[in-house]
Amino acid sequence: MVALPARARLYVYAVIALGGVLLCRFFPLESFRKPGLFLGLLALSSITSVFKVNLPLARTGGSTMSVSYAVDFASLLLLGPNETMLVAAASAYSQCTFRIKERNPFHRTLFSMACLIITVQAAGTVYAALGGLPGRVDFGTLATPLVGAATTYFVINTLTIATAIALSTRLSIVKIWNENFLWSAPSYFVGAGAAAVATWMVVGLSGHWLALAPLAAAPLYLTYRTYKVYLGRIEDEQRHVSEMADLHLATIEALALAIDAKDQTSQSHIRRVQLYAAEVARAMGMSENDIQGVKTAALLHDIGKLAVPEHILSKPGPLTPEEFQKIRAHPKVGADIVSSVPFPYPVAPLILNHHERWDGKGYPAGLRGNDIPLGARILAVVDYFDALMADRPYHKAMGFDAAVGLLQQEAGKGLDPSVVMKFIDLLPALQADAVKLDQSIRKPAPAEKLPAVGGPATGLTPEPSKKNVFDDIALAHREIYALYEIAQAMGTSLGVSDTMALITAKLSNLVPFSCAALFLYDEETEMLRCRFATGTDADIVQQVSVQSGEGLTGWVARNRRPLVNARPSADLEAAGLPSTTTSLQSALVCPLLFNERFIGTLSVYHVDAAFYRDDHRRLLDRVSEQAAAVINNSMLFEQTQEDSLTDPLTGLPNTRFLFMHLTRELARAERLKSEISLMVMDLDHFKEINDSHGHHVGDRALCEVARVLRAAIRPYDICVRYAGDEFIVVLSGCGADEAEQKRQELQNNIDEVFFEARPGKRLALGISVGTAVFPQDGESYEALLATADSRMYQDKSGRKRRDSAQQIPRPSAYPELSEFDIQRAVAGIL
Repeated sequence: MVALPARARLYVYAVIALGGVLLCRFFPLESFRKPGLFLGLLALSSITSVFKVNLPLARTGGSTMSVSYAVDFASLLLLGPNETMLVAAASAYSQCTFRIKERNPFHRTLFSMACLIITVQAAGTVYAALGGLPGRVDFGTLATPLVGAATTYFVINTLTIATAIALSTRLSIVKIWNENFLWSAPSYFVGAGAAAVATWMVVGLSGHWLALAPLAAAPLYLTYRTYKVYLGRIEDEQRHVSEMADLHLATIEALALAIDAKDQTSQSHIRRVQLYAAEVARAMGMSENDIQGVKTAALLHDIGKLAVPEHILSKPGPLTPEEFQKIRAHPKVGADIVSSVPFPYPVAPLILNHHERWDGKGYPAGLRGNDIPLGARILAVVDYFDALMADRPYHKAMGFDAAVGLLQQEAGKGLDPSVVMKFIDLLPALQADAVKLDQSIRKPAPAEKLPAVGGPATGLTPEPSKKNVFDDIALAHREIYALYEIAQAMGTSLGVSDTMALITAKLSNLVPFSCAALFLYDEETEMLRCRFATGTDADIVQQVSVQSGEGLTGWVARNRRPLVNARPSADLEAAGLPSTTTSLQSALVCPLLFNERFIGTLSVYHVDAAFYRDDHRRLLDRVSEQAAAVINNSMLFEQTQEDSLTDPLTGLPNTRFLFMHLTRELARAERLKSEISLMVMDLDHFKEINDSHGHHVGDRALCEVARVLRAAIRPYDICVRYAGDEFIVVLSGCGADEAEQKRQELQNNIDEVFFEARPGKRLALGISVGTAVFPQDGESYEALLATADSRMYQDKSGRKRRDSAQQIPRPSAYPELSEFDIQRAVAGIL
């Protein structure tokens, strides 16, 4: 009863109440005039009510029609309306209780009994008004009251039931009556005629009427059998039509779910939207026909997204104006597709307008308020809410309270406030139904057979069983988009580490991992060294360096084939690291090939044993194909960048690198209030070395000085070849005293070098050094360099004066040694 609309409930209560009033008002309190006849008719009516036919029309909700009407009408002619209403009420109870497919609710049984009480009293009143007398049959005067009573009986009985059905289904009363009951009129008049014949037999033939009773029953039985066969065929045809309609709807639903899977939404989304929309439409008072249209539109509302490119649908960030125009086209495309299907209810208008806004700022037509079809307004609310509650590429799922709050905030702006209010009122019950729906969709998948640990990915690894075809569609589209994202990310960075950071960030959407690593191959040494690692035990993996052919990485390098579910500790053992230090249990390693040249491996690891499948191998292979070219380009870029910042002769950083480094260090020192020392150095007598021994000897001298300087400074300090025979050393965190000590140390180290220009020809080397300290001697790169340069020339002048005073020989002053002198020295003759 609660499921009925309010108006239908009021009507049912009113009919039951009226029937009860009539029963009390006209109940035959005095003794029955013919108790035997009354009991016989009561029993006969109850028995014949079992002989009924089901009305096959769906809207009647299991209504039936029986031949007990003729007995009731005969009772009316014999006993009058007061006793007959008891007979009719008993037949109604019997008809609603026995031989039924589903048990009728109590209010429905009471309603049926009340309907017949009202009908009998109305028919009896008309019969008496037209001159009919109970218990008397005169065929000369019976025709008019008989037809009047039969007509009244038919109209009142069918109209009261039709009104209840119309109010329950929100359809037209006239339409319900015409489609469901008008065709049954002949049976009422045939039954009335049979009742008149039976009455004449009982009254006119006295004791002989029982022999002729079959003559009166024959028309009733023929009518019953005719309707039984006819309605049975109609029911079969309607069952077939219903099955075909269900088949068509299931086909539509399957296609809609496949389309929804492309949009990276779960298959339960579209079913929830359909459930929500149908219940809200019913609560808003829409007719059953329109509710069916809303349910179908809920399935197909996003069919137009077939015309939207995949990368736009899956884009996680904001859309460009051009991309948004593509999205705005999908309601029109969907409506055009659906408009060619002859649905018996409105569907295309709902699809066309489900993105219109209450304030008129929606699309495609900019409709406002009630100009938007109610079904489209309902779809907009429920689709918006379900989208807020689910993970999408462009946002994370909201909590229930936040989603309801946003829904209320949009009421009166983008959404119809009355629909929002109704939807929020229904939400607790709807969410309970949605949970049951989700549970019915999820089915346990059969157990998967794990592939052999460490087996090569030759395609023989068993494929995991498919849980759901729509999940497979969604997975395929996610793979495409993830590969597209990786391809996009690859072009946004030039360095190897930055490129790998971007690749691994996107790779997790395709191939889950606990740790990911890149190994690069050195063709000269045939070694593979880990260049990049991220995730669990990344610090351990980054220490791995293996020979080609050793460990997992070496095996892949030698065989150019991937490995699936190999043992990660094999690489640690090959690199001489303790294998017990890692929690990684399974590895997937793919080769990186560029122009058929092996450049390294891309490896992913997981803490679960035997985690990876052949699908993972296939996807990582695809990523490796794209990544190989980009990583190769990144390696070339880094090499080029290193060359641009490195002096090709000495291998020291060059002036460009000095400027970058010193700018960064000065800013850091200023922020931390620390000191930096800058030393400018010049190689003494370098021009004489070039002039006397050639530039190639001068180059060797520069390399020797560079080697000594680089060995004498801390790892985080830098030594730069500035220009020609000048070097610059930058000491971070060093004040004047430490810088002076370091200056003397460097000069002593160079002074101790005896450079051999050629066999037997040794030269003494020396450097002049000038030091400047930040911030005492300057706060800029230029000021420090100028100060240090000036002090270097002062030091050079001082060293020259000391050399002259001490008469230290110049590089060219060492005596020439002949080959004979060298051989004598080797023999020990000095």
